[in-house]
Order: sequence, then C-alpha cells, then structure tokens
Amino acid sequence: MLADVALPFPYAMPDRARQAILIVDDKLALADTLADGLADRGYHARAIGSGREALAALDAGAVDLLVTDLRMPDVDGLALLDAAHARGDVPVIVMTAYGAIDSAVEAIRKGAYHYLTKPFKVDELIVFVDRALAERALRREAAELRKAVREQYSIAGLVAASPAMQRVIGVITRVAKTATPILITGETGTGKGALARAIHGESDRARGPFVVVNCAALPEPLLESELFGHVRGAFTGATADRPGLFAQADGGTLLLDEIGEMSAPLQAKLLHVLEGRQIRPVGSSEERAVDVRVLAATHRDLRKRVADGTFREDLLYRLDVVTIELPPLRERRDDIPRFVDLYLADALRRHPTSRVTGFQRDALARLCDYAWPGNVRELSHVVERCVLLSDGPEVRASDLPAQLGAAAPDGGVAFTGDVIPVREVQRRYARWALDRMGGLKVRAAEKLGVDLKTLNRWLALDDDAGS
Repeated sequence: MLADVALPFPYAMPDRARQAILIVDDKLALADTLADGLADRGYHARAIGSGREALAALDAGAVDLLVTDLRMPDVDGLALLDAAHARGDVPVIVMTAYGAIDSAVEAIRKGAYHYLTKPFKVDELIVFVDRALAERALRREAAELRKAVREQYSIAGLVAASPAMQRVIGVITRVAKTATPILITGETGTGKGALARAIHGESDRARGPFVVVNCAALPEPLLESELFGHVRGAFTGATADRPGLFAQADGGTLLLDEIGEMSAPLQAKLLHVLEGRQIRPVGSSEERAVDVRVLAATHRDLRKRVADGTFREDLLYRLDVVTIELPPLRERRDDIPRFVDLYLADALRRHPTSRVTGFQRDALARLCDYAWPGNVRELSHVVERCVLLSDGPEVRASDLPAQLGAAAPDGGVAFTGDVIPVREVQRRYARWALDRMGGLKVRAAEKLGVDLKTLNRWLALDDDAGS
C-alpha cells in the first residue's frame, strides 16, 4: 500500500471510489502499473493501450479524469485533450518523455491540467490527480450554487399563484431585459426588494452586481457619499478614495429602496446621474461614466409628494417609465400556503432542533383569513415564531399569535377585544384603509365602497377625537 500524500490546498477531496480515471499509453505495461497504483489508493482506474480506445471511452461518458501519453501512433495525446474538453469538464494530465517538453507546454496552453516527465513515481501522479479532481469538484459546486442563485432570484423564484401576482409577472417578462428604469410600489413588507432581485435576475445584467441602498436609513451627507463615492480629504474622516454604490453597480443594477425619503438636493444630483450616466464623487471635480440600471422602490405615493413639493416631478418622470405595483398579501391569498411552506423550510434550517413539521388545516385556514397588515414580512415572523414555540409536530390554531384572532365562521372579518361604538369603528377602519392604500383617498374610498365625502367625514372623526 502506498503512503498517503497530503494535499497542499484547502479543497475537500471527492470520494475516490466514485472517480473513474483513464490511463492511456501505447506501452500498456506502463499504463497498467499506474492504474494499479491508483487502485491501491482507492481510485477506480483503467489502463488502455490505444488512443482510439480512449476516444470511445470518452464518448461513453464514464471518465472523470484522463492521464494520457502525448506521443501515440493512432490518436495522440493532444487529440485526446481536445476530445476530453469537447465532452465536458474532464481534467487531463499528460505524460511525456524528457525530449518532448515543447509538446507538453503546448498541451498546457490548450488546457491540460498538468504534465509529468517520464519517468516519475506513482506518488507524484497521485498528488496531481487529487488536486485536479478536487478543483473539478469545486468548479461543479460553484456552478450549482450559481444556478441555485439564478433560480432563486428570478421569476421562477417568486411566489405567484394568485391572479394579482400573475399580472405582475406579465409586466416583468416584458420589461426585465430592457435598460428602462422601473418604479416598484407597494405597502411595507410586500417584498419589493425580492421583486427587484427577480427583475435583475431576468435581465441581461444578471451576471453583473446587484446593489441595494436604503435611502431612508442614512442622513443626506452620508447617503450622497454612499451613492456617488468620495475622494480623500473631501470631508473629515475621508482618509481614502471610495468609489460609491453607483460605481460598484457598474454593469449591473442599483436598487434605490425607499426613494420617497430622499432629500430634495440629493434628488437633483440623482436626476443628473440618470440623465448623463455620469457620477461625480464628493470632493472631486471630475466625472466618471457608469452603466447602471436603476430600480426604485417606495411605499409612498410619489405623486402626492410631488404635489406637496417634497419630491421632484422631473425625477418622478425619469423613474416612473414603468411602474409595478406589488399587491399586498391580503389581495393574493392564494399565495399564502406557498409562502408558509417556504418560510417553514427556511425557519427549520435555522432552528434544526424544532419539532415542527407542518401546520394543521385549521391553523393554515387562520393564516389565510388574516388581513396581514405587515404583509409577507409579518407572515415570515409568525411562521418562525411557531417553529420556535409550538410544542407538537404540527402547528395548531391555538399556537398562533393572539393578534391573528379567531376566524369567523363564514370566513368573513374576525373581531376581538372590547365592544366599541360604531363611530369609532368607522374612524379606525377608515384610517386603516387609507394607510393600506398609501394615503390615496380616491383608492381608499373605492375599496370601502363609499364616496370621497363620506370617507372625509369618517376621517374627520379622527380630527374631532384629537381636538
């Protein structure tokens, strides 16, 4: 038995017994010796004395690594190297005599993993076999991860069984591959960020960066530096040049989340960037060209903000080329069971000691009946709470948070708490409906089935209560 050779790199070795290695040399005795040495190490190795036979084995697709002599009478090693690359990710180690180093260098140029000069020890071959197969496994794992990310952040990764979401999907399929700015609107917690990722994933920029900035989370000076970058010495603490998020998103997509909270001076600078496709870092006198697709998201009514003078009308026109309104969860109840499955699987990955395996029918019905003012974000928190606190394998209706209430027998609105006057019910419900509609009174009145005068009268009760 040959001694183990330690790998001088941090790759995890694949199972040797599952790796099929083909040794090709027109001197079959040498190929047999190498195959026996590999077999002693646990590899499944096969010796072949003909390049033509090796081509047939490659065509059969049962080769994980090829070790081949360069000079053979029928099909030489360079031809086998080309064949291995044409048939998939098969690493190739070439063997050559001392006087044929030039041919070995040519093989490396054409993509061979390594070359060995005869004579060499089996131990030396095994070191490079281990390395080549470990790197191949790493490449395949990376490819699988990239595929999984693309699937997750694409239309296929969106929960869209409901008619409301199918309409959204229809818009995305038409505009995702364009460079057009898109404004994503919807209540807080509806998943505007996930939708933006899906648009990026479906676009021609999917291989480029996807960068997100929350415009409400940073004060104006810091947000300007974050977006456009700064040069050294631009302000106190600027000890080095910083490129900024527009530069980081070059060739990809930048999501400006909560765009409605951006200050007026910064709106003007953003408009300049959108029109000229150039950024000027803070403290710099030079501009830099950027190729960035801008997506903007907000739960605010930007047209109302334009009317209030807090949002630039020309910037809105720039951003509002295509608007996608993400419906609240209460308008896409058909999607709730699928969301529950996804959030349950995610919570169980993070809390593997939980006993929960699913939701009982009455609990799922309660989830589907609830209005979800916090939308999908609230639903994900509820599911995680159940995973952490439920005692049995199935979540029961009694395990759900109290704010979900008891489902009404007819599937209608559920009532909890003390009995209150009808005028108070009108006031609270009108205010709640107006908030759900993003402050749009016309839409709120339409949803409530009343005229604007009635809605204003109900809302006036709110003013009376505060006076």
